[in-house]
Parts: sequence; structure tokens; C-alpha cells
Amino acid sequence: MIGISLAAALSLVVSMALMPWLINLLYRFKFGQEVRDDGPEGHKTKQGTPTMGGIVVILGAVVGYFGAHAVMVLTGTGAGPTVSGLLVMFLFVGMGCVGFLDDFIKIYKRRSLGLRSSAKMVGQGVVGIGFAYGVTQFPNGYGYTPAAPQLSFLRDFGPPLMVALFVLWALFLIVGFSNAVNLTDGLDGLATGAVILSLVAYIIIGNWQLRQSCVEALTANCYQVRDPLDLAVVAAAVLGACIAFLWFNAPPAKIFMGDTGSLALGGLVVGLAITTRTQLLLLLIGGLFVIITMSVMVQITSFRLTGKRIFRMAPLQHHFELRGWAETTIVIRFWIIQGLFVATAIGLFYLEWMPR
Repeated sequence: MIGISLAAALSLVVSMALMPWLINLLYRFKFGQEVRDDGPEGHKTKQGTPTMGGIVVILGAVVGYFGAHAVMVLTGTGAGPTVSGLLVMFLFVGMGCVGFLDDFIKIYKRRSLGLRSSAKMVGQGVVGIGFAYGVTQFPNGYGYTPAAPQLSFLRDFGPPLMVALFVLWALFLIVGFSNAVNLTDGLDGLATGAVILSLVAYIIIGNWQLRQSCVEALTANCYQVRDPLDLAVVAAAVLGACIAFLWFNAPPAKIFMGDTGSLALGGLVVGLAITTRTQLLLLLIGGLFVIITMSVMVQITSFRLTGKRIFRMAPLQHHFELRGWAETTIVIRFWIIQGLFVATAIGLFYLEWMPR
């Protein structure tokens, strides 16, 4: 718990300190958001708002994570970073770098589209494959790797997959979910608040897996997760940075996270799902992101097959904007929906431990 608290506090303080500096710097260089012409009319007022706030989220989380470990090592209260934590941070930072390139091209060329979709997929693929292969390596003294090449829900299940097949499955999750968070990042505070709720879930899961680890007690329901506590520290470090970002991203936003933040956060959540061995539980822990992505898929499919649109505009949040809902109303109601998804996921996670 010391590491979790330290990581969250350090990242919160660092991000709160750096964010005003970044906002002023972006204003000075006129690195502002380019709003799409076909977007909701009310978004025209957001033109020029500084973007790439995800830079500070990443920096704050990195300082929080490594700073917490440095303090624990120096005080003798804990150990250094683990392989699982480092791999998830690699995925987080790597996806953020892909998003940064996308944001920079948008700003430099003064357009709403950045990297070509093929180039973005290549970047996500390189980072995702590196992570997905890495988690099948580095066994500890008990033979546990950061993730097993298997499917998982509340824990691993089914027969082991070939490593190549597992890498493809993990890559599908990484690309899909990072883009899902990107689609959700359309209203002030919406994606950040939803990610915060998901991170709370992974802090709870990491703590519980530590207490019920097969290393501590070889019981029927124990968890063979390599580094559950450090995964909770990773989640806490990013949580602190997200809370700081939300302070400045609350309506009316002073800064947007951009693809730098949304791709990084999406990759991070998937990384936590894979290393805590709760891949399919991610459908609930990230339920809001799944719904919003499905709204886009339904809209595209309907239009291509029938020429008609199901929603006034996709993603889903813009549909409600065009129906006259206030932006803050949409954000708060969508946060409530995400909270219900997360509560359901945690309930299912604890279900197998409840007395029968």
C-alpha cells in the first residue's frame, strides 16, 4: 500500500506542477486543437485549445512509478520495479509516442487528421507486438511469466495458445482498446474520468491477487500472477496523473489529452488486463469504451448496407449532443454508466470467493 500511495501522490504533484507550464508553452507555439468541419457545431469554440496534454500524463506517471520505487528502495520498505510493471509502462509510453506523432502532424500541418491510418497501425503494431511477446518471457523463481499464452476472464482458462497466436490476440486487444479510448475522447473530461474508474478497478484487483497469491498460500483459488502489487502501483501512478489532468480538462477544458494521451491510456488498460490475467473482464472494466466503439461500428455498418444512419452522429456522445443534451450532462451520465460497469466487474471478480 505504501508504493501505491507514493506512486499516486508523486504523479499527482508532478502532473499538477507541469500542466500549467505545458499549457502556456503550447499557447506560445500555437499548438492548438484542429476541429473537424463535420463535427458538432458547438465544438467550433474549442478550436485552438492546446492539445497533447497526454505528454504530462505520461511524464507524471513515469516519475510517480519510478519515484515510488526509488523511495521504497532507499527506505527499505520495498523493492525496485518488476518486469511486469516495466512491460506495462513500455506499452503505455510506446503507445503515447505513436499518439504524439499523430498529434504533432495534425498541429504542424493545421489539419484534423494526423498520421495515415496505415502508419498509425504500424506504430501500434510494433509497440504491441513487443509487449505481447515480452509478457510471455521472463519467468520468475516460481516459473510465472508476466502473462501466460492463454485466454483469461477472472483468471487464465482453456488450453495454452501458440505464442504467435497469443501475440495476435493481444495485439487485437491493444489496437482495438487504444482506439476505443481515442473515440471516447470527444468531450471534456469524458475519457479521463472513465479511465480513472478503470484504474481504480485494477488497483483493487492487484491488491486482492497479492493477498491470494499462490506464492503466499497454495490454495485452490490462488492466483498465478507474477507481480500483482507492482501492477497496482502502475495503475496508481497513472491514476494520479489522470486526476491532475482532469483538473485542467474539466469543462471548459484548458487542454486536451490528444492522441498522445488517449492511445497511451488505452494501451495501459489493456496491458493491465493482460498481466492481471483478466482479458475478457476488460469488456466490463472498460464497458463505456466498448459501447462507444460499438456505436461507431453500428453506424458504419448500417450506412453501408442501407444508406441510413442509426445515430445522428457517431461516436455515441455526439448523438446525444445533437439531441440537445448539455456536454456536462453527457459526461456525468456516461461516467455513471462506466461506474456501473466497473462495479459489476469487481463484483464478478469477487464472486468466486463468496461463500456458497
